[in-house]
Amino acid sequence: MSAPAHPLLFCMGNPLLDLQVSNGEALLKKYDLKANDAILAEEKHMSIYDDVVKDYQVTYVAGGAAQNAARAAAYVLPPNHVVYVGAVGKDELAEQLQKANEKEGVVSAYQVVEDDKTGACAVVLTGHDRSLVTTLRAAEKFSPSHLAKPEIKEYIDHAKFFYIGGFFLTHGIESAIEVAKAAAGRGKVVALNLSAPFIPQFFKVQLDQLLHYVDILIGNESEAASYAEAQGMADSSVAQIATAIANLPKSNASRPRLVIITQGAESTLVASSSPSSHKGKCNLSTDEPNPKTYPVPKLADDQIVDTNGAGDAFAGGFLGAHVLGKSLDECVEVGHRLGQRCVGHVGPTFGERVDILKDL
Repeated sequence: MSAPAHPLLFCMGNPLLDLQVSNGEALLKKYDLKANDAILAEEKHMSIYDDVVKDYQVTYVAGGAAQNAARAAAYVLPPNHVVYVGAVGKDELAEQLQKANEKEGVVSAYQVVEDDKTGACAVVLTGHDRSLVTTLRAAEKFSPSHLAKPEIKEYIDHAKFFYIGGFFLTHGIESAIEVAKAAAGRGKVVALNLSAPFIPQFFKVQLDQLLHYVDILIGNESEAASYAEAQGMADSSVAQIATAIANLPKSNASRPRLVIITQGAESTLVASSSPSSHKGKCNLSTDEPNPKTYPVPKLADDQIVDTNGAGDAFAGGFLGAHVLGKSLDECVEVGHRLGQRCVGHVGPTFGERVDILKDL
């Protein structure tokens, strides 16, 4: 696949630098954190960023969920197929993020906020679990005016696939809807990640607004359960939740909605609002179960180094394969492969580049 004149996949989210530490049980206790969760830092959490630097061996990793997914998609695709948009400060942290993107072939189209620092995320590892504590800083100062800049507008006009991180809804719903509405109106593919249980719980209104334009929704079982609780479906199974979301009304009715729920090492479930008789499409076929369950190949414990970013890697791998025109089964397989490659490395990274599409 030759390099396009413009990136085909447009990603939007909160650029963050991860401060990652291991054996963080004491931090969980001190800051009343859950072992496998993601939260926005409150005032009581702010000293955690000093604590991790003072008391732990810190690994600094380029992060931000949607930015992780952008780099994962770029791992699957040739260079310059992916552009990433978000707000950063004018500082060394932003430079580190841009270098990480360049390494994977992602075009960085940051809005630079002069009066704030680039956002950060404390990643507290305990065994195979990770607890994320985020301070957005410059990221939450993203302005819709950035989308009106000629170079950004050109990216939006020419992209065929769009990916929005759920964390962006905490502050950027106006921008997210602007991008999603424009994309859906031109028949382009719009994907959204739920990102964390608190998004459907505390940002229900924003999520409901954006879902109207979403063709592909990605989340995990905890996020699905949180969505169900917020919608009065607390006793529903994952399959029932995915089916209900898939069948919600959407702007571009000509394209089916896919809902993809990952369940860690157990399985991945996919529901479609309208299965197709054409098996080559990225959709369930009419002769398959709906929802369909995809087993996840098992990894030995000693193959799991770090689960931070594994869900983002799945999302990016899935989207990268989708951009390449792969079938649904192939897209899920690539997502699984890249997710497993991610957990074999520290942070949301993938190691030496290999042909992830081999033997599909």
